[in-house]
Amino acid sequence: MKPAQRVTAIIEREADGFVALCPELDIASQGASIEEARANLIEALTLFFETASPSEVTRRFHHEVFVTQLEVPVG
Repeated sequence: MKPAQRVTAIIEREADGFVALCPELDIASQGASIEEARANLIEALTLFFETASPSEVTRRFHHEVFVTQLEVPVG
């Protein structure tokens, strides 16, 4: 079994589909459903790890990503 890398996926609705983003590597994909967008992001990340040099992976990888919600006054 190949080693695995745990990363974050942020999936949001956009128009009539969904966009999935991995903020650690700034790689995104899309799909018609949440499941399809997630699967397509996994495929894109897998291809990146298979083809990128170790130095490129190191250069692009953001080790500290924090996802939170903020409450901001409007109006």
